[in-house]
Amino acid sequence: MRILLTGGTGFIGRALCTRLLAGGHRLTVWSRRPVLARQRLPGVAVIEDLAEAGEIEAVVNLAGEPLVGRRWSARQKQAIRDSRLNTTAQLVRWMAPRLRRPHVLVSGSAIGYYGAHGDALLDESTPAGDDFAAVLCRDWEHAAMQAEDLGLRVCRLRTGIVLGADGGALGKMLPPFRWGLGGPIGHGRQWMSWIHREDLIGLIQWLLEFESAGGAYNGTAPEPVRNREFARTLGRVLHRPALLPTPSPLLRLAFGEGAQLMLTGQRVMPMHALVEGFRFRFPQLEDALRDVLDKPA
Repeated sequence: MRILLTGGTGFIGRALCTRLLAGGHRLTVWSRRPVLARQRLPGVAVIEDLAEAGEIEAVVNLAGEPLVGRRWSARQKQAIRDSRLNTTAQLVRWMAPRLRRPHVLVSGSAIGYYGAHGDALLDESTPAGDDFAAVLCRDWEHAAMQAEDLGLRVCRLRTGIVLGADGGALGKMLPPFRWGLGGPIGHGRQWMSWIHREDLIGLIQWLLEFESAGGAYNGTAPEPVRNREFARTLGRVLHRPALLPTPSPLLRLAFGEGAQLMLTGQRVMPMHALVEGFRFRFPQLEDALRDVLDKPA
């Protein structure tokens, strides 16, 4: 399959490229930084302009400014929105006049779509929330859904916390936990809906290939845990104590409004994928963490 990707140099995109290349697919990555992309993605065609893309059968859209890591100033929030909505709109505009369009678009979103719901169990039928992250995800998905009018099968992938040792949320957690300085975030009662990166990549590949797939899919493992249980499990896997909480006021001071992503969380189930027959290799947290941390970064 000839596949066009955005976000190919990111934490998920790099691993996805490796998997798809091994499966015999032909990959083109659309990147704002083509020199870096060529260095990071051997064997992948890299373009800076969509006009350079040849015939494409499928599109995977993972581009987006990171949500966590910087304080959410008005300028940063606009950059976060633009990086997702503008890229997605450009893809749809590029596909519209083509005589031979791709037949499927797998477009990124996040479980932030749901907003804060406490202990409520959420699935793909839960409506969008009304905070910044929820409105962002709602609008991002709406931009992707315009491709349905062009005859494409569109899958909207609402990703949770992706586990891999070389990046993402876990990559940031590991240094203090390895020093014995890790622990829960705030009160630790908030839910963490996580997924092993290999399962997320497997789900993306499944969505590309399963011709009946369409609509929203939660990219999370079927066993969400509370943050304090996540911290205890990570400490146990690393053979380190995990008793030192990160105070909520400190997070709010550092990240402002963005701290809410770490302090609230969602209890999400991947019902759509489970009902349609997708099988997770790592449904349980401890097995997932042991697999991740047994591999070289």
